Amino acid sequence: MLANMASSLILHKRITTTLAKAKALRVYVEPIITKSKDDSTHSRRTVFSYLQNKEVVSMLFRDIAAKVADRPGGYTRILKMGNRLGDNASMALIELVDYNEIYTLGEASTEKKTTRRRGSKGKKAAEASATEIKAAPIAEKEEVKDVKAENEVIAEVETPEALVAETVEAPVAEVETVAVEEAPVSEAVTTTETEAAPSDEAPAADDTEEKKA
Repeated sequence: MLANMASSLILHKRITTTLAKAKALRVYVEPIITKSKDDSTHSRRTVFSYLQNKEVVSMLFRDIAAKVADRPGGYTRILKMGNRLGDNASMALIELVDYNEIYTLGEASTEKKTTRRRGSKGKKAAEASATEIKAAPIAEKEEVKDVKAENEVIAEVETPEALVAETVEAPVAEVETVAVEEAPVSEAVTTTETEAAPSDEAPAADDTEEKKA
């Protein structure tokens, strides 16, 4: 019975049977398919001893062996189909995996996804709080340094201008005071000269009058 079921599976690529028979057939047919990957006379005779059908053996070595060459095992798939109406036996469909175009296209399109473990929320919150606590003093120190640097720059900029203003204004004030103080002296000199001129001329007039007399 298993030889006939294996021959039907190789010819039609899928058959419907009971679940128990499908599980037994999978154990029976998969070693035969593995043996067909080695296309030698010994392998062909061994497979023929199980199947007892030349056409099935030639199809197995010609078509199916090339199709399953890259697969390391698991050549068949069992799909449950519910219970049978007559005796309520559980039915199943067994098929060759590489001949189901719907599933093979889905496997080819899907890519392998790398699984990454995420840390718990508690750990993330603790790490975030720790980083904030460390960053706060650093930010305060940086602000203090910035304020000190700004004050030093302002002091350096303001002091030279104040000194220049003081040095420029001091001589101007002294010059004005000197000019004010010297002005009366010059006026006094001119007044003395004007007063002295008539005194010199008066004696000259008197001398001429005495001579005429």
